[in-house]
Amino acid sequence: MDVVVDFTASWCGPCRFIAPFFADLAKKLPNVIFLKVDIDELKSVASDWAIESMPTFMFIKEGKIVDKVVGAKKDELQSTIAKHLA
Repeated sequence: MDVVVDFTASWCGPCRFIAPFFADLAKKLPNVIFLKVDIDELKSVASDWAIESMPTFMFIKEGKIVDKVVGAKKDELQSTIAKHLA
C-alpha cells in the first residue's frame, strides 16, 4: 500500500494552511494511506525520520521512501503524489 506521511506541529502556521488540502487529497485518493505525525507528540519518530522542517511530506511505496516535499507547497505535493502514488 502506498503511504503519504505529513510531519506537522500544532503551532506550525504553514502546517495549518496545508492541512485542509492534505485532507482533501486523502478523500480523493482512497487507495493511498494518508497519515499525520505531530512531531511534538512523537519526537522520537520525527528524529528517526530526520525531520528538520515542517511540514514535511514523505512518500512511501512498497515500504521505501521514494520522495519528500518540504514546505506547504500544494502544487508540488499534488504533482509528487501523481508521480509516485496515484
